[in-house]
Amino acid sequence: MTAPRSAEIHCDRVTKTFRSGARTLDAVSSLSLDIKPGTFLSLVGPSGCGKSTLLLMIAGLTGCSSGSISVGDEVVRAPRRDAGIVFQRDSLLEWRTVLDNVLLIPDLRGLRTSEYVGRARELLEQVGLLQYQHLYPSQLSGGMRQRVSIVRALVLEQPILLMDEPFAALDALTREQMILDLQALWWRTRPTVVFVTHDIGEAVFLSDQVAVMTPHPGRIQSVEDIGLARPRRLGIRQSAEFVAHERKIYEMFTRFGIIREPDYAPLAPAGAVR
Repeated sequence: MTAPRSAEIHCDRVTKTFRSGARTLDAVSSLSLDIKPGTFLSLVGPSGCGKSTLLLMIAGLTGCSSGSISVGDEVVRAPRRDAGIVFQRDSLLEWRTVLDNVLLIPDLRGLRTSEYVGRARELLEQVGLLQYQHLYPSQLSGGMRQRVSIVRALVLEQPILLMDEPFAALDALTREQMILDLQALWWRTRPTVVFVTHDIGEAVFLSDQVAVMTPHPGRIQSVEDIGLARPRRLGIRQSAEFVAHERKIYEMFTRFGIIREPDYAPLAPAGAVR
């Protein structure tokens, strides 16, 4: 039976509580979210709202305190083998070449890596790294290393791709190229993507849907459908429709009090009575 190319994800009233002695802290509270197969969904929200925690629960790397997360008809109770994961740090193994790093997951699972070499090289070529396949991570730039991480997460063609701010540490120009590369990689096989980011423009550009989370404890405030035609070029950011999506999400953060205009009133002279 052929594995599905994408998967449906269902979060039902999910709460995650952390305990430290007698104190408790809800990172996520009564959060519900449905993600259709093949959807590219971004999670945006203020720091500490539980975006990364939710991603880890979907991956099965940490459990729900209450509620449930399902992939298809299966409740997530353990680390999922059908999800590729990309974190902020590339976590490449310094003693393995680029190609061998891409082949790490099939190697760890006891699969015949020779069966994945062709796909690995195809993906590396797509992101402009095929000529570097025999180099080691220390010989690569930060953006190149992160491309390798993304290719590694895609080499098994798993139905889910989970990404936790993968471009956060990159410079602006490299980040632009990575956004285009990611869109192209996703476009070919359409896994279900959950993408955590603080960058609203990045979320709008990449996503079919943007889920806006409230400040701590995290809940879903709104799920915005992004109806921009694909594939998307960088110039679409100047379109009225793109700007309208960005503005709507920024306005939510303003209502949350996350974005505030400063007071530009002049300071009173020293010694003056106000």
